Amino acid sequence: MPASSRTSLFSCALLSVALALAVSPAAAQKKAPSGKKIYCWDDHGERVCSDALPANAVDNARTEFSPTGVATARIERAKTDEERALAEIEAKRHERAQWSDEERVRRERAMVVSFASEADLERNFANRIELIDSSIETSQLGIKGARRSLLNLLQRASEAELEAKPVAKTLAERINVQHDALRRHQELLERQVQARETIDQELASALERYRELKAASGAASRS
Repeated sequence: MPASSRTSLFSCALLSVALALAVSPAAAQKKAPSGKKIYCWDDHGERVCSDALPANAVDNARTEFSPTGVATARIERAKTDEERALAEIEAKRHERAQWSDEERVRRERAMVVSFASEADLERNFANRIELIDSSIETSQLGIKGARRSLLNLLQRASEAELEAKPVAKTLAERINVQHDALRRHQELLERQVQARETIDQELASALERYRELKAASGAASRS
């Protein structure tokens, strides 16, 4: 930075003292041209003040002074790319949380309006429960069939070994395929059972909240 436009910390102090001792607006104007700001910022630990802000100091934290020496603004340093990315993630998280709260309120209001009684609410969940129960039953039947087929294949392989015969390659491949099918059926059933438990929890929570909202609505109508 040119020496004419930049002063040291000592020079900044002299400038502040001179501005503080100004006896009139006219005298203050002599200290700095009309409309000229004074910028002060840290440059590698050194306090620097100037009536022009260089490009390499634009992102630094700085204080801006009027020509009369009054602080008019405090500008924080620019965020790094990482800080901006984290701030964006946090902003989106906050937005999602706010949206979730608003959506929950809308759903609760709709629940009170849509269902005249707890029985109506339970019937609404009954449809979902019936579907998932049907899926669970289908998976259980699939597991029984896959296990039965696998046992038959394993029996054939065991008989071949007992007769000191090698297990045919096609039979070994079918055993592997059937074993994978059984495992997939079991994993699907596990997910379905978890979904069923989730529905039960949702129903219990919905009923509890429904009672609270109905009670609040009744109290409000009586008051």
